[in-house]
Amino acid sequence: MTLALRLDGVAKTFPVSPRLFRPPKGEVRAVRPVSLDVATGETLGIVGESGCGKSTLARMLVGLEPPTAGTIEIEGKAFDRSDPAAFGRMIQYVFQDPVSSLNPRKSIRRIMEIPLARLHGMGRAERAERISEIFASVNLREEFLDRYPHEFSGGQAQRISIARALAANARILVLDEPVSALDVSVQAQVLNLLADLRRRFGLTYLFISHDLAVVEAVSDRIAVMYFGAVVEVGAAERIFSSPRHPYTHLLAGSAPVIGRPLRPPEAKGTELPDPLNPPPGCAFAARCPRATDLCRREDPALTKMDDDQYAACHHPL
Repeated sequence: MTLALRLDGVAKTFPVSPRLFRPPKGEVRAVRPVSLDVATGETLGIVGESGCGKSTLARMLVGLEPPTAGTIEIEGKAFDRSDPAAFGRMIQYVFQDPVSSLNPRKSIRRIMEIPLARLHGMGRAERAERISEIFASVNLREEFLDRYPHEFSGGQAQRISIARALAANARILVLDEPVSALDVSVQAQVLNLLADLRRRFGLTYLFISHDLAVVEAVSDRIAVMYFGAVVEVGAAERIFSSPRHPYTHLLAGSAPVIGRPLRPPEAKGTELPDPLNPPPGCAFAARCPRATDLCRREDPALTKMDDDQYAACHHPL
């Protein structure tokens, strides 16, 4: 198995200052040390509540945020911020809001030309040929190239965002909530397109979403994050049907299902811990019905359970 991506103890801490231009009075650990391997051609889904660190982790992977600790390897090479173009040719980001991620002052043709010129040094004729190929692959008409981002629907704009990422010829795409802003029917079209592109070009995806059904449908494996840490990793077909961590069980039970009555969550509370004053031990202990003194004292490590399913829990299900 060849690895497209390896994370070793990657963490991110933000200083917190009570007032502007004052020295920091504390810090928030947005992402606690995360270690993950992603195989070439795999789709790894990342799920969790808002504020759990999913997007911060994604931004570190593409160089938009420097990690506070740990290392990131892309195709066996350590991430080096001194040469962003080199890694721009390996990994690209597809944003949640497709329209706002496109420069409103530039035509679609100019938006598509920028990565081809700056990352690959292509001339005008070569750029035009490559753009035609990419637009055909995402089912867009070439007449769109002379229009501007505000002239497109959300689904069309997201196809353009995907085309821009493909223009860099990247082999890894970080998809941050790529369909959450779209209508359900358009979501299906974009998801089918992503699946087709993955097969055609041998792409590797990190698919970040809060929609459990979507993540389960498109992913090979799923990593569950809580309070900045990965608490469970496993095969997509097992992670919600046979969860080992109580938080994963809570997520699966909270997702609405047609024909099933809504039930109150089994957790003791609904609030995340205070990020400025994190509790000792397991961050989920205050909400977990299985918590003991051990949980409140010691932070559990991510441990193999069975069939390549890992959970960070002292008392797994």
